[in-house]
Amino acid sequence: MKKIDKNKVILGIAAPLLAIVAALVITSVIIAATGKDPFHAYQVMIDFGSKADSQVWIVNKATPYYLSALAVAIGFRMNLFNIGVDGQYRIAAFFAAVVGGALTLPGIIQIPVIIIVAMLVGALWAGIAGVLKTTRGVSEVISTIMLNAIGASVIAYFLQDGRLAVKEGNLVHTTYLPASAHFFEIPTTPKPIYGFVIVAALAGLAYWFVLGRTRFGFDLRTVGQSESAAQASGVSVKRMVITAMLLSGAMAGLVGMPTLLGVSYNYGTDFPAGIGFTGIAIALLGRNHPIGMVAGALLWGFLDRTSTQLEFEGYAQEVVGVIQGVIVLCVVIAYELVRRYGLKMQQRKVGEELAAQARKSDKAEVSA
Repeated sequence: MKKIDKNKVILGIAAPLLAIVAALVITSVIIAATGKDPFHAYQVMIDFGSKADSQVWIVNKATPYYLSALAVAIGFRMNLFNIGVDGQYRIAAFFAAVVGGALTLPGIIQIPVIIIVAMLVGALWAGIAGVLKTTRGVSEVISTIMLNAIGASVIAYFLQDGRLAVKEGNLVHTTYLPASAHFFEIPTTPKPIYGFVIVAALAGLAYWFVLGRTRFGFDLRTVGQSESAAQASGVSVKRMVITAMLLSGAMAGLVGMPTLLGVSYNYGTDFPAGIGFTGIAIALLGRNHPIGMVAGALLWGFLDRTSTQLEFEGYAQEVVGVIQGVIVLCVVIAYELVRRYGLKMQQRKVGEELAAQARKSDKAEVSA
């Protein structure tokens, strides 16, 4: 038993190490092919990324990335590919901004109301894909992609001066949230960290507990591994699919809250987009594990931050995008290679044990 546990630890360490080494080698070759020094690029990234203001920026950037990864991972845990997190968080943030701008309540009420509205809208938008899958057999990949486009059109329709938005200069945005809706900040030097990082940490803890330590989480994972086995054990597959999509959408509703409640205080044409797709990469990078996704979100924030400095040093702007893609590919491939190697080791061990038992049986028969 101790030997099996030791092997699992070794394999668990081997996968990320293999991914890191492979990513560094491939990235170095790509940078060298452009005529630049890869080692100098890494030094620039480390020096700039380790500065105090960069560290604060990275944590703030990683917060919505992490929430997006959690939303994607909920679906991944039961083999649902919720590619619509981007549309879900955007439409959730928009209607949360509209409701928040129309209310003037004490902060202790105003902020929870905005967050709850965002989670409800995100859940309902994702739930449409869940209902289509369970009642009409529509793939969630196709339906969520289409819902992204529909959500963007709905926002574009209402985000006009005279409807649910106002025009300010060249920007069109919803009414500003009152001061009571401004989320607290963690005072750090030289700039503060978004207080919503605490909410993100609590969301990660809830994800770990619900999916890893409850009967519901066990049922959800069982459906993802084998629908027929789940049905045989009395689990309603359709109910679990809809529930998973609702939870994924509710988590997606939180993605835009750090920006809405801590930076812009409105939803406008400049509201950040694309975070949902980044969440897919981070969920893959972190292997759907809450701690792994923290590391992935911080790494993504680090790469985003240092990309600007690389441009000043004369490196191509696309280098960081290449690095991000290479890292994800290396992680996915490395974990799959290690998984297959571990499976072969287990099969070999079982074969040896069966052979040993067979030899013992033969000896016993000869002795008799």
